[in-house]
Amino acid sequence: MSHDDAALVSKAQSVFPGVLKDLEMLVGIESVSSLPEKSGDVLRSAQAVGQLLAEIGCPDVRVITEGGQPAVIAHFPAPEGQPTVCLYAHHDVQPTGDESLWSSDPFTPTQRDGRLYGRGSSDDKAGIAVHLAALRAFDGKPPVGVTLFIEGEEEIGSPSLRTIIERHHDELASDVFVICDSYNWDVDAPAFTRTLRGLADCTVEVRTLDHALHSGAMGGIVPDALTSLCRLIATLHDEKGNVAIKGLKSSEAPDLDYPEDRLRTESGILDGVEWLGEGSAVSRMWNKPAVSVLAIDATSVANASNTLAPVASAKISLRVAPGDDAESAEDALVRHLESHAPFGAQVTVTRGETGQPGIIGFEGPTCDAAFDAFRTAWGKDPVFIGCGGSIPMVADFQQAFPEATVLVTAVADPDSRPHGIDESQHLGDLEKACLAETLMLARLAR
Repeated sequence: MSHDDAALVSKAQSVFPGVLKDLEMLVGIESVSSLPEKSGDVLRSAQAVGQLLAEIGCPDVRVITEGGQPAVIAHFPAPEGQPTVCLYAHHDVQPTGDESLWSSDPFTPTQRDGRLYGRGSSDDKAGIAVHLAALRAFDGKPPVGVTLFIEGEEEIGSPSLRTIIERHHDELASDVFVICDSYNWDVDAPAFTRTLRGLADCTVEVRTLDHALHSGAMGGIVPDALTSLCRLIATLHDEKGNVAIKGLKSSEAPDLDYPEDRLRTESGILDGVEWLGEGSAVSRMWNKPAVSVLAIDATSVANASNTLAPVASAKISLRVAPGDDAESAEDALVRHLESHAPFGAQVTVTRGETGQPGIIGFEGPTCDAAFDAFRTAWGKDPVFIGCGGSIPMVADFQQAFPEATVLVTAVADPDSRPHGIDESQHLGDLEKACLAETLMLARLAR
């Protein structure tokens, strides 16, 4: 390790306790972007991020709204002749679900066994913490230009993102975009994400009757809507669990072994439950489409009666493979649902949101510098992985800034449980991620 690296390691270590304290403060803000009653908290979260950046000495910090939830854009001007790096994260979070299932209050940050628990502790307020740490390691005077873009509606599909990019294009324009919102390969195993699945969803409604009927009087001859909906849903997969929707694409998967015992532990799959589909584990998680039923509207068990339901509906989510197009994939999903109506049922499909998949190149001096910085910080080579989740802004940034290099980095590990019960962040990995980004900014200076 060089003398300069050693000095940065020492500096990064010295700022980390304060960064952790600020992360805990951010986790305590209930910035759930999908809940209208939390809009004040989302604004408070954006303002808190802006204040933290101002305290570092950022000369230009603004909280913006473009018809959606508030985001933060901030600038540290580039020294003469130096590139500009845009550091992305998001400050909004998912709802908590049933809070009684959490081991501790989801908005009371709690440290246990080397991890920080709380909603947003990993996804993605930890990404904000990484950016804060790198800037503080340089005492607010980074060796390259830095633009911070901290989004406030990633968890609801970034509906305002394209408008923000269009209206603030010159402010966001950068040579490098660092999107700190993916997964590492494992605890103490850093990664760069090379592929991302996209997203397309819809709501399908099935009608078989113009009014409810007595199940004894008409059962056996009249199809009810819920049974018909179940049969329609069953056509989405073949007998081996492969997605059966025609017209979808897949891409080539990396040659990585995902041990089954690790997958069982991380997923919590029950004994005897079989895996879906065929092919390697990583291909099924990262490089093939996946379709899931997210919700069903029908009579609840508690309110059930001996009645044939006239209507039932479901929300269907399609993860779109890298190399495919989200809109054409949604077309394929709609065609499938409309053409597989059981018993002649009336099927109505309402299209939802789409987000493009991404393929992220990794070559050239910028990527070499990033790789070396991560290798130095972690003491091992990063792994190149895919991600089954969707980060549509990667494609948006690539389209809006085609000459820029996009790097997708991470703080979360496979047990962080983003969106789930007991979300947490491994603190050792957080500290290494902070150091890696600090070293990367130093190496990107010309």
